[in-house]
Amino acid sequence: MNAFAASPFSDDVVQDYRQDALWARLEQYVLDDPASAMPFCLRLARDNGWSRHYAVRVIAEYKKFCYLALQCGGEVTPSDAVDQAWHLHLIYSKNYWDEFCAKVLHQPLHHNPTRGGREQGEKFRGDYAGTLDAYRRIFGMSPPDDIWPPVDARFANASAFRRIDLTLYWVLPRPRLHFWRRRGR
Repeated sequence: MNAFAASPFSDDVVQDYRQDALWARLEQYVLDDPASAMPFCLRLARDNGWSRHYAVRVIAEYKKFCYLALQCGGEVTPSDAVDQAWHLHLIYSKNYWDEFCAKVLHQPLHHNPTRGGREQGEKFRGDYAGTLDAYRRIFGMSPPDDIWPPVDARFANASAFRRIDLTLYWVLPRPRLHFWRRRGR
């Protein structure tokens, strides 16, 4: 769930990311294969029940996350949506390692999932908070809340997620219970 890559920059170096060659390579990198009947963004959208527009936005944030991973000089943790893009990209292993890491990032970027337990939970919460802070510092803006939720929301229901086959199971939203108070009492 987190990434670590050696960084040539320390935390106190302020640079304009838009002038960085790494950022230029990330912006130019296209995950979608135009010859594919199911390009990356459509598979990401399908696998997660997202709109294509949202998946495209998540891919843009995934690129920002990769930039942060290489520039922050420590461990960073993605949002769940960004992590889904990263997981899918890792499945395209030849593209991920031979094209993306070798030719775009110029170094490997490893995915390090949690080993579980309270200590690891606290570590990832701290790493995620640090990632959000680095995002604000490096990109000069707050990350979009619908892709990068606050720390408490990011980890609130992590153990409740499951991969399911929708041909075998129905998924119904849990009803929200509203309690009304009588007026005048």
